[in-house]
Amino acid sequence: MIGILDYGMGNLGSVRNACAFLELDADLIRTPAEMAGCSAVILPGVGGFADCMRHLEGEGFLDPIRSWIADDKPFLGICLGLQILFESSEEAPEVPGLAVLKGRVRKFEEGPGRKVPQIGWNRVEQIATACPLFDSIPSNTHFYFVHSYFAEPAEPNAVAGVTGYGKKYASVVWRNKMMAVQFHPEKSQRSGLQLLRNFNVRIVQPANAESV
Repeated sequence: MIGILDYGMGNLGSVRNACAFLELDADLIRTPAEMAGCSAVILPGVGGFADCMRHLEGEGFLDPIRSWIADDKPFLGICLGLQILFESSEEAPEVPGLAVLKGRVRKFEEGPGRKVPQIGWNRVEQIATACPLFDSIPSNTHFYFVHSYFAEPAEPNAVAGVTGYGKKYASVVWRNKMMAVQFHPEKSQRSGLQLLRNFNVRIVQPANAESV
Protein backbone atom coordinates (compact mmCIF):
# COMPACT_ATOMS: atom_id res chain seq x y z
CA MET A 1 0.00 0.00 0.00
CA ILE A 2 1.06 3.59 -0.68
CA GLY A 3 0.69 5.54 2.55
CA ILE A 4 -0.42 9.17 2.27
CA LEU A 5 0.81 10.83 5.47
CA ASP A 6 -2.02 12.47 7.40
CA TYR A 7 -0.32 14.78 9.89
CA GLY A 8 -3.08 17.37 10.14
CA MET A 9 -2.04 19.41 7.09
CA GLY A 10 -1.88 18.99 3.33
CA ASN A 11 -4.12 18.46 0.35
CA LEU A 12 -4.94 14.92 1.44
CA GLY A 13 -8.36 14.52 -0.15
CA SER A 14 -7.24 15.48 -3.64
CA VAL A 15 -4.16 13.27 -3.47
CA ARG A 16 -6.18 10.29 -2.26
CA ASN A 17 -8.83 10.90 -4.94
CA ALA A 18 -6.17 11.04 -7.68
CA CYS A 19 -4.70 7.74 -6.45
CA ALA A 20 -8.18 6.20 -6.33
CA PHE A 21 -8.88 7.35 -9.90
CA LEU A 22 -5.70 5.56 -10.99
CA GLU A 23 -6.79 2.50 -8.98
CA LEU A 24 -3.62 2.64 -6.89
CA ASP A 25 -3.54 0.83 -3.57
CA ALA A 26 -3.25 3.98 -1.47
CA ASP A 27 -4.78 5.31 1.73
CA LEU A 28 -4.20 7.77 4.56
CA ILE A 29 -1.94 6.76 7.42
CA ARG A 30 -2.05 8.65 10.70
CA THR A 31 0.71 7.13 12.80
CA PRO A 32 4.38 6.32 12.18
CA ALA A 33 3.68 2.67 13.09
CA GLU A 34 1.45 2.37 10.01
CA MET A 35 4.44 3.15 7.78
CA ALA A 36 5.70 -0.39 8.40
CA GLY A 37 2.87 -1.74 6.28
CA CYS A 38 3.52 0.63 3.36
CA SER A 39 5.44 0.01 0.16
CA ALA A 40 5.76 3.76 -0.47
CA VAL A 41 4.99 7.07 1.22
CA ILE A 42 3.53 10.29 -0.20
CA LEU A 43 3.99 13.48 1.82
CA PRO A 44 1.62 16.22 0.63
CA GLY A 45 1.96 19.71 2.01
CA VAL A 46 -0.10 22.90 1.97
CA GLY A 47 0.52 25.81 4.33
CA GLY A 48 3.51 27.13 6.24
CA PHE A 49 6.95 25.59 6.69
CA ALA A 50 6.98 25.99 10.49
CA ASP A 51 3.47 24.60 10.95
CA CYS A 52 4.31 21.62 8.77
CA MET A 53 7.44 20.75 10.75
CA ARG A 54 5.65 21.20 14.07
CA HIS A 55 2.76 18.99 13.01
CA LEU A 56 5.14 16.29 11.77
CA GLU A 57 7.07 16.48 15.03
CA GLY A 58 3.89 16.41 17.10
CA GLU A 59 2.67 13.29 15.32
CA GLY A 60 6.07 11.62 15.64
CA PHE A 61 6.82 11.49 11.91
CA LEU A 62 10.16 13.35 11.69
CA ASP A 63 12.64 10.55 12.41
CA PRO A 64 10.53 7.86 10.66
CA ILE A 65 10.52 9.97 7.48
CA ARG A 66 14.29 10.51 7.68
CA SER A 67 14.83 6.77 8.24
CA TRP A 68 12.46 5.88 5.39
CA ILE A 69 14.43 8.02 2.96
CA ALA A 70 17.80 6.89 4.34
CA ASP A 71 16.71 3.29 3.73
CA ASP A 72 15.95 4.25 0.09
CA LYS A 73 12.28 3.37 0.23
CA PRO A 74 9.90 4.96 -2.31
CA PHE A 75 9.03 8.51 -1.27
CA LEU A 76 7.16 11.30 -3.06
CA GLY A 77 6.93 14.81 -1.60
CA ILE A 78 4.39 17.30 -2.98
CA CYS A 79 4.67 21.13 -2.76
CA LEU A 80 5.58 21.85 0.88
CA GLY A 81 6.54 18.18 1.01
CA LEU A 82 9.47 19.15 -1.23
CA GLN A 83 10.48 22.26 0.71
CA ILE A 84 10.80 20.58 4.11
CA LEU A 85 13.35 18.13 2.69
CA PHE A 86 15.88 20.99 2.86
CA GLU A 87 17.80 22.42 5.79
CA SER A 88 15.93 25.69 6.30
CA SER A 89 13.45 28.19 4.88
CA GLU A 90 13.31 31.98 4.81
CA GLU A 91 9.68 31.57 5.83
CA ALA A 92 10.74 30.36 9.30
CA PRO A 93 14.51 30.71 9.75
CA GLU A 94 14.34 29.45 13.33
CA VAL A 95 12.76 26.12 12.34
CA PRO A 96 15.05 23.46 10.84
CA GLY A 97 13.83 21.30 8.00
CA LEU A 98 14.38 17.58 7.59
CA ALA A 99 17.85 18.28 6.11
CA VAL A 100 17.57 15.26 3.82
CA LEU A 101 18.92 17.52 1.07
CA LYS A 102 21.42 20.34 1.50
CA GLY A 103 20.14 23.79 0.67
CA ARG A 104 17.52 26.29 1.70
CA VAL A 105 14.11 27.56 0.70
CA ARG A 106 13.76 31.18 -0.40
CA LYS A 107 10.86 33.54 -1.10
CA PHE A 108 10.05 34.75 -4.61
CA GLU A 109 10.57 38.43 -5.31
CA GLU A 110 7.70 40.27 -6.94
CA GLY A 111 8.38 41.84 -10.32
CA PRO A 112 6.67 43.12 -13.48
CA GLY A 113 3.96 40.59 -14.35
CA ARG A 114 5.11 38.36 -11.51
CA LYS A 115 2.99 38.15 -8.38
CA VAL A 116 3.71 36.27 -5.18
CA PRO A 117 2.45 33.64 -4.62
CA GLN A 118 2.79 31.97 -7.98
CA ILE A 119 -0.63 30.53 -8.71
CA GLY A 120 -1.40 28.72 -11.92
CA TRP A 121 0.15 26.65 -14.70
CA ASN A 122 3.84 26.72 -15.49
CA ARG A 123 6.33 24.60 -17.41
CA VAL A 124 8.71 22.02 -15.99
CA GLU A 125 11.93 21.72 -17.96
CA GLN A 126 13.44 18.28 -17.50
CA ILE A 127 17.10 18.42 -16.43
CA ALA A 128 17.46 14.73 -15.56
CA THR A 129 15.49 13.04 -18.33
CA ALA A 130 16.15 9.63 -16.75
CA CYS A 131 14.01 10.57 -13.75
CA PRO A 132 11.28 7.90 -13.57
CA LEU A 133 8.61 10.51 -12.90
CA PHE A 134 9.03 11.85 -16.44
CA ASP A 135 8.07 8.69 -18.36
CA SER A 136 5.71 9.63 -21.24
CA ILE A 137 5.76 13.28 -20.12
CA PRO A 138 7.55 15.68 -22.51
CA SER A 139 9.91 18.33 -21.21
CA ASN A 140 8.24 21.73 -20.72
CA THR A 141 4.89 20.16 -19.89
CA HIS A 142 2.66 22.44 -17.80
CA PHE A 143 1.79 21.59 -14.18
CA TYR A 144 -0.24 23.47 -11.57
CA PHE A 145 1.65 25.51 -8.95
CA VAL A 146 0.61 27.36 -5.80
CA HIS A 147 3.54 28.65 -3.71
CA SER A 148 5.44 31.69 -2.48
CA TYR A 149 8.72 29.93 -1.71
CA PHE A 150 11.11 27.83 -3.79
CA ALA A 151 13.95 25.44 -3.07
CA GLU A 152 17.55 26.42 -3.69
CA PRO A 153 19.48 23.13 -3.50
CA ALA A 154 23.18 23.09 -2.67
CA GLU A 155 23.44 19.77 -4.51
CA PRO A 156 22.89 20.42 -8.26
CA ASN A 157 22.82 16.70 -9.04
CA ALA A 158 19.61 16.38 -6.98
CA VAL A 159 17.71 18.65 -9.39
CA ALA A 160 15.64 16.75 -11.96
CA GLY A 161 13.43 19.57 -13.23
CA VAL A 162 13.36 23.37 -13.21
CA THR A 163 10.71 26.04 -13.68
CA GLY A 164 11.05 29.72 -14.50
CA TYR A 165 9.38 32.39 -12.36
CA GLY A 166 11.63 35.42 -12.36
CA LYS A 167 14.51 32.95 -12.20
CA LYS A 168 14.83 29.24 -12.79
CA TYR A 169 14.37 27.19 -9.65
CA ALA A 170 14.23 23.50 -8.75
CA SER A 171 10.68 22.22 -9.22
CA VAL A 172 11.58 18.50 -9.16
CA VAL A 173 14.24 16.85 -7.00
CA TRP A 174 15.32 13.23 -7.24
CA ARG A 175 17.75 10.96 -5.49
CA ASN A 176 17.35 7.19 -5.96
CA LYS A 177 13.80 6.36 -4.76
CA MET A 178 13.26 9.73 -3.11
CA MET A 179 11.57 12.31 -5.31
CA ALA A 180 9.59 15.47 -4.74
CA VAL A 181 7.78 18.05 -6.85
CA GLN A 182 6.94 21.69 -6.12
CA PHE A 183 3.73 21.58 -8.16
CA HIS A 184 0.51 19.68 -7.45
CA PRO A 185 0.24 16.57 -9.64
CA GLU A 186 -3.20 15.85 -8.17
CA LYS A 187 -4.39 19.17 -9.67
CA SER A 188 -2.44 18.93 -12.93
CA GLN A 189 -4.97 16.90 -14.93
CA ARG A 190 -3.64 14.28 -17.36
CA SER A 191 0.06 15.07 -16.90
CA GLY A 192 -0.21 15.01 -13.14
CA LEU A 193 -2.00 11.68 -13.20
CA GLN A 194 0.70 10.30 -15.49
CA LEU A 195 3.35 11.42 -13.01
CA LEU A 196 1.57 9.62 -10.14
CA ARG A 197 1.21 6.56 -12.36
CA ASN A 198 4.93 6.68 -13.12
CA PHE A 199 5.74 6.83 -9.40
CA ASN A 200 3.73 3.66 -8.87
CA VAL A 201 4.89 1.74 -11.94
CA ARG A 202 8.57 2.73 -11.99
CA ILE A 203 9.31 3.13 -8.28
CA VAL A 204 6.74 1.40 -6.07
CA GLN A 205 6.08 -1.81 -7.99
CA PRO A 206 9.77 -2.60 -8.69
CA ALA A 207 10.53 -2.01 -5.02
CA ASN A 208 7.82 -4.50 -4.10
CA ALA A 209 9.36 -7.08 -6.45
CA GLU A 210 12.80 -6.55 -4.87
CA SER A 211 11.42 -7.29 -1.42
CA VAL A 212 9.80 -10.60 -2.40
